[in-house]
Amino acid sequence: MLAQLLHNRGITNPAQAESFLDIAETLQGDPFLLPDMDKAVSRVYHALLSGETIAIYGDFDADGVCGTAILTEGLAALGGKVISYFPHRVSEGYGLNTASLDSLREQGVTLVITVDCGISNFSEVEYAQRSGLDVIITDHHTITHGLPSALAVINPKRADPSYPFYHLAGTGVAFKLLQALFQTLGRTGQLTRMLDLVTIGTVADMVPLLGENRYLVKKGMETLSQTSRVGLIEMARAAGLQLDRMEAEDITWSLAPRLNAPGRLDHAFSSYRLLVTDSPEEARRLADEVEKKNTQRQKLTGEFLARTREQLPAGIEFPLLMIGGEDYPPGIVGIIAGKLADEFYRPVFIFEMGDTVVRGSARSIPEFDVVQALFECQDLLLRFGGHPTAAGFALPSENLSRLRQCLLDKATLQLSSLDLRPSLTIEADIPLHRMQGSTYSLVGRLAPFGRGNPVPTFLSRRTRVIDCQKVGGASRHLRLKLRDKEVIWKAIGFDLGHLAAEVTPEIDVVYNLVVDQWNGEETLALNILDFAPAC
Repeated sequence: MLAQLLHNRGITNPAQAESFLDIAETLQGDPFLLPDMDKAVSRVYHALLSGETIAIYGDFDADGVCGTAILTEGLAALGGKVISYFPHRVSEGYGLNTASLDSLREQGVTLVITVDCGISNFSEVEYAQRSGLDVIITDHHTITHGLPSALAVINPKRADPSYPFYHLAGTGVAFKLLQALFQTLGRTGQLTRMLDLVTIGTVADMVPLLGENRYLVKKGMETLSQTSRVGLIEMARAAGLQLDRMEAEDITWSLAPRLNAPGRLDHAFSSYRLLVTDSPEEARRLADEVEKKNTQRQKLTGEFLARTREQLPAGIEFPLLMIGGEDYPPGIVGIIAGKLADEFYRPVFIFEMGDTVVRGSARSIPEFDVVQALFECQDLLLRFGGHPTAAGFALPSENLSRLRQCLLDKATLQLSSLDLRPSLTIEADIPLHRMQGSTYSLVGRLAPFGRGNPVPTFLSRRTRVIDCQKVGGASRHLRLKLRDKEVIWKAIGFDLGHLAAEVTPEIDVVYNLVVDQWNGEETLALNILDFAPAC
């Protein structure tokens, strides 16, 4: 079983398996292998020694906020004079902008270090240089057409890669800069405290949890379980989580949305303060504020998701969906796009229509690279950037219909011949009676789970259904008891309640193994992903 699961993840020899299972320190790359790292370290040390004011300019999502907190704390620990800056999503937009650069220069800043942004800010970097500001870019987004003329550009996706790992998050790239600085001073032991934030940013940004990310997240989960950050402790309290029992999926579904909420609806600075404050009173106040923002974000998402569904063309199959309106909140268009991309298995572009400028977000499927598609339509755009399956864009309002047609043409060419349905990858076909506690322990050796290393999915055939109930609000979920020989399993199918009528006396079932916690007791259970009448 273990060999099969490892092989499914591309691990085909004993050395790879040992490194993967032991999460060896050798998974870490030397930070000085990243292009321009030497130049960046030299410039930062000069700023530290001469008492310059350094600005850490972060993106407003959880990845950018965590990376900004890491660099700000780390440089301050080296005696630096450091300030943090996050652009406002609505009034300033993503990445560098000239007004914020002017403001920073007026505050005495001479060096700007970006976190999780900057790779597409060509004109803004040139403006900064003309204004007397040096810029170091740390970013991980796709590079589509060259590099800005910054003093240093640290990005593992550069075309001249010497770094052994491609998939660092923005937080991870910022951490590598700090690691290089501390490594030169022989103070790397102080980096351990930062790994809780590295983990949150990495998991939140949905990068593959393989290679170095696997090492950072595993070690970071250990740091997170014992964190002294009062803000994280208070946020976990508000979310009903126990830090010492957290898994990576708790970050994905609970911590990350909360850290993202302020930046989506207002300003990311409250999330940043929550991570760095040492005041219990401020931490509790900010955690409650973030909780309210997240509730507000959930409500808005539900309202606009329903509105967007009403705009969908009825009975017509398009290879791509592009929908929006004048009052779409810019902070939730990406969430809506992601939910619709999952639901319809199509690339989805959701936009806010302004008087002169349209701003939007795209979410996609593996078969369609949205950054490449936007690059091929770039003559219609003001700016764009992101990853193959998640991107942002802005364009003059008068170009919207032409952009829609340009993207639709490209999606039709690439996708019209494909069967666009989501699929489940089954890792092993195994009788249900063979599943037991030792199997769960074995599966646990592959953790932490996430993109690139999903929770293993199993198929068990001809299981007998001895009980079937619809449960939860609006009977959304499906609860089953399944028997195979003398073994009985509890099972839950989230959002499968509408399929209750399709349950037959014997079913083939696709599932993950999970721990069910009830009344202080823990038992193994099945998380049902799909089922069909037994063949």
